[in-house]
Amino acid sequence: MTGRPRWHDEVSVGDELPELVLPVTRTLIVAGAIASRDYQDVHHDAELAKARGSEDIFMNILTTNGLVGRYVTDWAGPSAVLEKVAIRLGAPNYPDDTMTLSGRVEASEQPGGRGDGRAAVTVSVRGRNSRGDHVTGTVRLALPVRGADLRPLPAGATSGTAAVEGARTEREGGGR
Repeated sequence: MTGRPRWHDEVSVGDELPELVLPVTRTLIVAGAIASRDYQDVHHDAELAKARGSEDIFMNILTTNGLVGRYVTDWAGPSAVLEKVAIRLGAPNYPDDTMTLSGRVEASEQPGGRGDGRAAVTVSVRGRNSRGDHVTGTVRLALPVRGADLRPLPAGATSGTAAVEGARTEREGGGR
């Protein structure tokens, strides 16, 4: 992953993002649920999760969404702006498993049409564990155009991996 800006002209449709391997720990699951204020017992109480038919506690969609955003913005660099995250959950992420995130550039818009010194790319993402696909979806982000004047982001928005202007999650049914 990179700490430098990734310029729009450095990215081509078909480019593969480097994989990111994440250990799914009990701590990650519980901390992610707490950080996102998701106090559902299935994300922190193993006995109640089992009583409700689950194998164990499992990761919530907000934690998954954050990890997908981190994965793509770590690749894109600190000048990238997330515009849309659309994910769908599949197999649960249980403790003591590993999730491997992978991605591919699917689309790239021509620079110049936005007026903010950035051009958008769309990345497909997949996070798999030992049970199959935990998450699939797409992320749209704006990358800086080399030589263009970058316009400031709207008030309250920041780039990179902090809070991001316009970022949203679309839950496309059946998620956990």
